[in-house]
Amino acid sequence: MTGEHFDVLVVGAGLSGIGAGYHLQTRCSGKRYLILEARDCIGGTWDLFRYPGARSDSDMYTLGYAFRPWPDARTIADAPSILSYVRDTARAYGIDRRIRFNHRVVRAAWSSAAACWKVEAERGPRRETVRLSCNFLYLCSGYYDYAQGHLPAFPGRQRFRGRIVHPQQWPDDLDYAGKRVLVIGSGATAMTLVPALAATAAQVTLLQRSPGYVVALPAEDRFAGVLRRALPQKLAYGIARWKNVLLNLLFFKVCRRWPGFAKKLIRKGVAAGLPPGYDVETHFKPRYNPWDQRLCVVPDGDLFTAIRDGRATVVTDRIETFTAQGVRLASGVELQADIIVTATGLKLLALGGIRFSVDGAAVELARALSYKGMMLSDIPNLAMALGYTNASWTLKAELSSRYLCRLLNYMDQHGFGQCTPRNSDPAVRPQPLLDLSSGYVLRAVDRLPKQGSKPPWRLYQNYLRDMLALRYGAVDDGVMRFSSPARTAQAGRKTAL
Repeated sequence: MTGEHFDVLVVGAGLSGIGAGYHLQTRCSGKRYLILEARDCIGGTWDLFRYPGARSDSDMYTLGYAFRPWPDARTIADAPSILSYVRDTARAYGIDRRIRFNHRVVRAAWSSAAACWKVEAERGPRRETVRLSCNFLYLCSGYYDYAQGHLPAFPGRQRFRGRIVHPQQWPDDLDYAGKRVLVIGSGATAMTLVPALAATAAQVTLLQRSPGYVVALPAEDRFAGVLRRALPQKLAYGIARWKNVLLNLLFFKVCRRWPGFAKKLIRKGVAAGLPPGYDVETHFKPRYNPWDQRLCVVPDGDLFTAIRDGRATVVTDRIETFTAQGVRLASGVELQADIIVTATGLKLLALGGIRFSVDGAAVELARALSYKGMMLSDIPNLAMALGYTNASWTLKAELSSRYLCRLLNYMDQHGFGQCTPRNSDPAVRPQPLLDLSSGYVLRAVDRLPKQGSKPPWRLYQNYLRDMLALRYGAVDDGVMRFSSPARTAQAGRKTAL
């Protein structure tokens, strides 16, 4: 082994990584941990996305940490507020002193004989190689590719005389005031951008190939506000958090079990926010069922307000080609623009793009099964924070961090140095990891690990079920295999003989 050694290495200093630091130092206080962050600051996604209006589409009572109440009255918060919350949390608990910035992890090699990971990171712009080792590796880097977003090959793109930008690389010098802006996309980013741009742009047009589901929610939770005034902060926060957990879970169940009813309910809400006679069927009636893809949340119906005021319009059509002045559609209509924003989606990157090997053999992540939504089959001492697709990311990330601490403490109590989930049930069938039909998921499905058809390999996207399994379920469940370094080494020598 070369370089420093830690009990736990955490990859990523975003929402998940800071939460992991808190749980490690409070539940495994004897463990020496370090957080490696590829960028030069805390915040992850909430520092990366700097486009106008960037915000969460999850409420902050569930996206916030369970251990630190969200301090703001707004439940649907903007990116700068969330970023401040994450950084304040890191500073308040001393987690910021455990972070090394500009360290991009590129390789991790597991040695069963030593029961440790040998980790290589590239440091700084010169990409100097830094080598460290750890007993456990915890990946909190999310699944987005920070280098670039998804950009389709639009015909004639080079002909456009204006400026083309992708929200993930929003330029600081972009002046859209008084300009005609065309936003291409139908996801959460597009729905966020349109009302924000419409505040100062001359006109904003949302061009979508097909509609998505859009739900208007209050930016502030009145019930939570009453609780905050009547109860101690932590108690009020806890009640509001559980209220939102249960309501979100109920709404998801309704969408899945009675999709026809859910469609009518959502469409009724959309129609109520739009001008009388608006063509809801064309622009806000998706071809798929609710929660086949993520729903878009618009706080206080800001998108609908921009449409009602005439500052924004929606066009549903296919692009035939870019032109010098904008884009020509399949219908023959030409949309003119000074700026085109390609809110065309994100790219997924499995486990931060790190190259893994176990005892000299390269790991094929696409062949691995997800164990309890946080570990991978046949890969020892490795966990990942993977949030929910139908609820707030932090709910699952915190469950994973708490379970990791349970697992580490269990291994210490029994003298184990290695834990590996192994599937021995031939009836378990591999299935896509993420149960969504969104483009960004389908484009990456062949590169991501899989989930299984049965527990503990199946992802239920259910906080209550996961809480019971991860907080109270048996650690030694017959699927997780434990061993000590000495036993592993002896077994290896016998196999060689």
